[in-house]
Amino acid sequence: MNKKPDTKPHDDTQDPSSEAPHAQMRIAKAIARAGVCSRREAETYIAAGRIKVNGKKITSPALNVTSSDKILVDGQPLPDQEPVKIWRYHKPKGLVTTAKDEKDRETIFSKLPDHLPRTITIGRLDINTEGLLLLTNDGELARHLELPKTGWLRRYKVRAKGSITQDKLNALKEGITIEGIKYGPIQAQLIKEQGSNCWFTMGLREGKNREIKRICEHLGLNVNRLIRLSFGPFMLGDLKAGEVEDIKPHILADQLGPELSEKFNIKPSTNQAQSKKDAQKKSGSKSGKKPGSKSKFNKASPTNKKENRNENKGGKKNDPGNRSGKPSPRKTQRRISKKPRP
Repeated sequence: MNKKPDTKPHDDTQDPSSEAPHAQMRIAKAIARAGVCSRREAETYIAAGRIKVNGKKITSPALNVTSSDKILVDGQPLPDQEPVKIWRYHKPKGLVTTAKDEKDRETIFSKLPDHLPRTITIGRLDINTEGLLLLTNDGELARHLELPKTGWLRRYKVRAKGSITQDKLNALKEGITIEGIKYGPIQAQLIKEQGSNCWFTMGLREGKNREIKRICEHLGLNVNRLIRLSFGPFMLGDLKAGEVEDIKPHILADQLGPELSEKFNIKPSTNQAQSKKDAQKKSGSKSGKKPGSKSKFNKASPTNKKENRNENKGGKKNDPGNRSGKPSPRKTQRRISKKPRP
C-alpha cells in the first residue's frame, strides 16, 4: 500500500460515517472514503488483484460493501476513518504532484512533514508551477472540489517573456478556442511590464492541462513563472514555500457551505462553535439587532470626525448650555473691515 497516494478521486460525496451501519456503497468508493487512495486508483488496485473482501480476492469494482465487511488492501485492513480535513500547502517549483514518478523526480509527498497523515491532492500543479495546492485526507471530497462544475475560481500570478496589452487580456473574458480546444472565460489583469517580461494575473474555473501556458503562447508570450494564488475561497496568503497549514474545521465548514459540510460531516468543535457565536454577538453581526441599527462598537464616520475637529478647533468647547450632547451650531462670523469709514 502506498504511504501517501496521489489524487484523482471521483464524484460521490456521501459520508459513510453518517450512514446506517449496514448501508451499502461501491468497494472503490469505500476504499477512497477511508483515505487509502483515490477512487480511480482503487479500481486499478482491484483489477490488479490487490483487494480482498471477506478473505476473497476481487477483480471487479462492481461490488457493494457495508461497514461489516472486512476489506484488505495489500493484506492490510482499511484504516479507521478520520475527520475530513483540508490543508493549505505552498508547493515549491521543481516537485511533481504524484506519489511515484517514472523519471524518479522528487514528489511533493516526499517533502511533506512527517506528522501529516496520508493525504491526496485536490487537483494538480505541474513541476514548474508553484503556489497553493490543497491537500485532503478524503478522496471523494477531493474529486468533488476539483471538478469544473464546482465553479471555484483558481487565480494565478503569471510572469511571461513578451509584451501584452490590457485590451488583449480583456478579450479572454469571452473564452478562446486554440487548435480546436475551447477554453472558458478567463479574468486577466495586467500588473506591470518589467524589462523583457510582463506580469499579470489570470483567473479561471476549468483548469485544463497546461491551459495558461497554451493561451499565453497563443498570445505570443512565453511563461517563465507561474504561481497559484488561490483555489476557490482558500488563499496562499503568507505561507512560505514548503509550508503546510491545516484549515480549521469552523473555517472549512463556513467556506464549503452547509450542504457539503453536512455530506462530509464537517463540524467545528463545541468550543470553536461557541467562540464564533460569542464573536458574532460581540460585533453585533448576529441578529436581534434591526438592520441598520447602530452598535456601540461602531466607529465615528470620517465626516463626523471632521465636524468635531472643526467645532473644537482652537480650543473652543461645545456650548455648556447645550444638554443634548451635540456640538453647538457654528455661528456665522461678521467680517470687520479695518478701513476707516469715510
